[in-house]
Amino acid sequence: MDETIKTFVMYLQVERNASPETIRNYRSDLQQLRGFLRRTETTRPRVDAITSDDIRAYLHSLDQQGDKASSLARKLACLRSFFRFLVREGVLRTNPAEDLRSPKLPKPLPRVLTKGDAAALMEFPTGPSPLSLRDRALLETLYSTGARVSEVVGINFGDLNEMDGLVCLRGKGRKERVVPIGDVALQAIQDYRKSLRAPRLGAQLSAPLFLNHRGGRLTTRSVARMVSRYSSRLVGGAVSPHALRHSCATHLLDEGADLRSIQEMLGHASLSTTQKYTHVATDQLLAVYDRAHPRARTAGIMSGKDRKSS
Repeated sequence: MDETIKTFVMYLQVERNASPETIRNYRSDLQQLRGFLRRTETTRPRVDAITSDDIRAYLHSLDQQGDKASSLARKLACLRSFFRFLVREGVLRTNPAEDLRSPKLPKPLPRVLTKGDAAALMEFPTGPSPLSLRDRALLETLYSTGARVSEVVGINFGDLNEMDGLVCLRGKGRKERVVPIGDVALQAIQDYRKSLRAPRLGAQLSAPLFLNHRGGRLTTRSVARMVSRYSSRLVGGAVSPHALRHSCATHLLDEGADLRSIQEMLGHASLSTTQKYTHVATDQLLAVYDRAHPRARTAGIMSGKDRKSS
């Protein structure tokens, strides 16, 4: 099984051009299955001996350990892809994971900051130190572009077009897209660059825009910790970097941007993924209406909550 995992990982890297995070997750999931089979079988696991019952037992054990439904669904998707690859390569005749049903996933609406909270969050990093200025530039870039955190840490000097207010992002599958970036975010980036001991205005185009304290490229986890630390000071508590992406999309929709434009900006393959923001915007509209309109809460008019349930 070890060799087939290595071959599959190579396929993901070379043919699928998968992101490092996807490759890391898939390798970990497959190694976890291998470990489970080693604990439950008397012989070393053979990939051509794995059955659908083995996979069910593996997923059941994870469920008993408290793994979330989203985690189980991701692991099953990984196994389907792995065995599908082995069938295509002629290693297996059938895919033992193909007919297994994924667990039902809840579909909560994404958490969205109010415009006031978003503005307050941008102001939390204070002081002239390079780290504070970097943190503010990162927050402004996440909120301004609606980018995924992995896309922001992947921005290089050559990706930024300050003259036109654009930045090139590399999304899922290494697909590139060019999105607008606001003047406030650009000014924050300029302030950060000027604060560095050796201003990197003439740096190589492939050099990372945002640096860690050792001078290397930031990781997604370090940015997530930074966002959590600052946002914990908000009334609603800490948020993830993805909440800034949700907030950007919802606030654009609130101000009249059309769904197609938001879809292009966020890099969604399907418009249905973008449409969830219409529900968030509607909820906010009803809440504002009920609070602000002088005739919204009379006896004959339903509240926003009642309207939703009806």
